[in-house]
Amino acid sequence: MVNSFHLTIREDIRFLGKLLGDTLKEQEGLATYQLIEKIRQLSVAYRHRDDRRAGLELDRRLAQLSPEQTVSVIRAFSYFSHLANLAEDQARLAQEDDETQGQIAQTFLALREEGLRGTRLREALAGCCVWPVLTAHPTEVQRKSVVDTERRIAKLLGERHVLKKSQASASQQGLNEQALRAELVLLWQTRMLRTEKLLVNDEIENALSFYKTTFLHELPRLHKRVEQLSGLENLPPLVQMGNWIGGDRDGNPNVTAETLIRTVTRHAETVLRHYLHEVQQLKAELSVSELLRGTTKALRSLAAAAHDPSQHRIDEPYRRALIGIYARLAATLQRLTGVQALGHAVRPAEPYLDSETFVKDLEVIRQALMAHRGERLCRARLEPLLHAAQTFGFHLASHDLRQNSDTHEACMHELLVHAKIQPNYRGLSELHRQKLLLELLQEPRPLRIPRVRYSEQLESELRIFEKAFEARQVFGPKVIRHCIVSHTEQVSDLLEVMVLQKEVGLMNGSLKKARLGLIPVPLFETMDDLDRSEQIMRDLYALPGIEALIQRSGGEQEVMLGYSDSNKDGGVFASSWYLYKASDRLARFFAGLPGIRLRLFHGRGGTVGRGGGPSYQAIRAQPPGTVGGQLRLTEQGEMITSKYAEPELGRRNLETLLAATLETSLLRGQKQPPAHFTQAAQAIAQASQDAYQGLVYRTPSFVDYFFEATPISEIAELNIGSRPASRPGAGPAGRSIEKLRAIPWGFSWGQSRVNLPGWYGFGTGIEAFLNQNPRANRAILHDMLTHWPFFETIVSNVDMVMAKADRRIAQRYASLVRNRTVAQQVWSLLSDEWDRTEQALRLITGKKERLAHNPTLAASIQHRFAYLDPLNHLQVELLRRWRKGQRDVRSQRGIHLSINGVAAGLRNTG
Repeated sequence: MVNSFHLTIREDIRFLGKLLGDTLKEQEGLATYQLIEKIRQLSVAYRHRDDRRAGLELDRRLAQLSPEQTVSVIRAFSYFSHLANLAEDQARLAQEDDETQGQIAQTFLALREEGLRGTRLREALAGCCVWPVLTAHPTEVQRKSVVDTERRIAKLLGERHVLKKSQASASQQGLNEQALRAELVLLWQTRMLRTEKLLVNDEIENALSFYKTTFLHELPRLHKRVEQLSGLENLPPLVQMGNWIGGDRDGNPNVTAETLIRTVTRHAETVLRHYLHEVQQLKAELSVSELLRGTTKALRSLAAAAHDPSQHRIDEPYRRALIGIYARLAATLQRLTGVQALGHAVRPAEPYLDSETFVKDLEVIRQALMAHRGERLCRARLEPLLHAAQTFGFHLASHDLRQNSDTHEACMHELLVHAKIQPNYRGLSELHRQKLLLELLQEPRPLRIPRVRYSEQLESELRIFEKAFEARQVFGPKVIRHCIVSHTEQVSDLLEVMVLQKEVGLMNGSLKKARLGLIPVPLFETMDDLDRSEQIMRDLYALPGIEALIQRSGGEQEVMLGYSDSNKDGGVFASSWYLYKASDRLARFFAGLPGIRLRLFHGRGGTVGRGGGPSYQAIRAQPPGTVGGQLRLTEQGEMITSKYAEPELGRRNLETLLAATLETSLLRGQKQPPAHFTQAAQAIAQASQDAYQGLVYRTPSFVDYFFEATPISEIAELNIGSRPASRPGAGPAGRSIEKLRAIPWGFSWGQSRVNLPGWYGFGTGIEAFLNQNPRANRAILHDMLTHWPFFETIVSNVDMVMAKADRRIAQRYASLVRNRTVAQQVWSLLSDEWDRTEQALRLITGKKERLAHNPTLAASIQHRFAYLDPLNHLQVELLRRWRKGQRDVRSQRGIHLSINGVAAGLRNTG
């Protein structure tokens, strides 16, 4: 089947490539097509044959390109990469259908084999749930118009597979091909780049588009599939959605109280309009006559409550009941969002006060159908609508607030100064802060004084909390439940959020009796913070009244772990090890608090350097006892499009998250690693961290190298997100590694094909460990690879990163550094560690080739290089021109297009 999979991809890539080639000839002319093809051939020769003459000829050709030619060539190779991605995704879906029907089926088979079935399985699933949380980090480079067109191409390609498999007529297959050609013409004639920077409202709408195409339809399908596989009905939702867009203020001044209300109301409008559409369709479909089939008392009451005057429907209780439900939903839409349901005449009705009542009304209809031989009538639309209502409620997703602890500290300082309680809160020791904040939590009175003019920062922060309070009053407590505190370093960072909640009514009364509306969620980001995370939480819960307060507030404590900054802090291996240790220690501590349930929230990005890589393996590699049936994780940037733009692929990805969570939580066999494994990991992490920090933070010329040998400056100019690329205080031109956000940091290294955050330091760590005792420690490494999922996952991810990296292309980017001494010094360090890492992988895996254990992924990456390499070559040439002063709009557009194309080709770049 692997060979069949590869053949399918190869055939589809060639087919789509031919169609795109025909489109190029038609739209741009034969000469442009031949130029593009010649550049591709030279690039392939340079890669596969290490042909120096081909490399020189490639350089000559690229240098001679006019700005107009450059743009056409970049667009062509970018779309080749996009189409290769679509081919791969469709082949993978077909392979899963033929082989396993997805990972989730294997999961429930394994659960049954361990005796988990019936009541035991229902009890085990009762506490399980996965929350993918959509975020708006600036790594999504594709326009929605392009994504929509490519979604249609993917659908047509999937239909082509079905037509070929069913041996459909040549006429039918020809119609499919013509439709594909039309979409490719549209794709070519659609602008690839945004002309304006994204606003927060744009990011909100982009996120909602994935609900409309995927989540609203596919989560009910997943729920039904789980019920079929488990043999159980009426299970609670096992996957729910979270959202940061519009409420994540950390470093983004464009997120305000207004954007918070905007995102909450637009999410509610989206889900209510979905319900209205489905109810209207049900009304049209359920023409069941009471004269032919009986009904139930509950359905008759529901139908009567609609006050439908039409005599034509007097014997159609389902239609009359659905008319009443529609009217109540329309009134709910008006009450919650201020907008009206359009397209149908609606009688005045009382709005639903909560989604549970809506679910009960749908259940009345379902029960009546089931009681009168109408089971089949439930399956197509009613049951999915019921599952959707149970999953999404009237809020669609749970929204988080997020802000940096420094901002909360500044707000607290200002409040205390004006209240004449403490003139120098910032100057207090941590213990004195805790004492003061606890005293304030005991006091029911607020700190704010009427008619005092506070700073805009404080007013803005308090408005956010006020709007969160109002949203919870209107939409219910599930709409906003967590306040994430970025850069949590001490207990007072969490106490401050509690005091700020008290100012707006989110915490009522004194500490002894109050409940928190929002649970303060610490985000531990740096390696030092991760190392101290368990002690910080232990100190928090040791304070009088805190444990009881969290119990009264729901008994859940969420802790967020930051993958991006910890990696930028210490490199991939050390970061992964610190995250592992923090998770394990936190789980052990909270296991001793029987009234509090810990849920870990993993802040993962797209690249391995930001916690990315295959989600299934990452979850299975978590320390024993740390998942506990519940998991939250961020879905960021371009990974949202990659995983969820195509509906069926989106459902498969959600199934994978759920499968990994259930297996990690419910299957036996998870054991703590032996002491010599953890001792080895500690030794490797220390040496790896030293090597990484030696390059990034202790090599004086490294900053200049990074800013000149990557397109970081040009990335900052792209219209790909509302958040600035650097934190405040980054210095002249933002040239500070410490202040640079982890997202553009990783994005830049991906563009230059170095992928530094995903591997640097690994080779030195392994080498140092082996040097301690070569023979014995080599055996330990092999044992760890076989018996420890944590180590196996790191090795697999580094292997994948190295397969996508390319030393010759990376060296071309190094040629952009003006100071050749700096270029040589840093490149020498990079090249030496590259050698050590490749040697370490060969020693651990026993394979010389990258991804020898995963031929499918290896083939996928190889398919991309023919279209990806030319984009890198072109990007280097354009950057060289741009930095020499050839600054015109077309050159800048070419650079931005090349960034887009490389990001699409690599898929997980941010």
